[in-house]
Amino acid sequence: MNIMSVREIRGWTQATAMPHTPAYVKGVINLRGAVLPIVDLSLRLGMKPAEPTERHVIIVAQVRDRIVGLLVDAVSDILTVTDEAIQPTPEIASDAERSFARGILAIEGRMICLVELEALFPETESEAA
Repeated sequence: MNIMSVREIRGWTQATAMPHTPAYVKGVINLRGAVLPIVDLSLRLGMKPAEPTERHVIIVAQVRDRIVGLLVDAVSDILTVTDEAIQPTPEIASDAERSFARGILAIEGRMICLVELEALFPETESEAA
C-alpha cells in the first residue's frame, strides 16, 4: 500500500450488510458522518474470508477518488521503503496475482507482498473480471 493512500488505522467495528454487493464487501460503517464500505481484504485477494474479532483492524485508505475500509487481521509494522527495495512479482504467480501485487519486499528476513490497491478496486465492474 502506498503510504499516501492510507488515511488511518482503527479498531474493528461491526459493519451493516448491504444487499447486492460483492461477497468481499462486509458492509458499511459510519465514519464521522460518512458511509464507509468495508472490504474483507483476505477474501478480495482470494484467500479465506476473515472472521472479525477485536484483534482485527480497519485500514481506511483512499483509492483514486474513493475512501474504503480494508478489514485486515492486524497491523504489525509501518515501513518506509524506496522503489529500489521493491522486487518484481515472481513469474510463477498467476496474472491475477501479479495484477494485485506491485512487487515483493525482502526486509529483515521477511517476504512482504506490496498490494496495488487500484488493481483491487477497478473503476468499472468490467475491469474487475
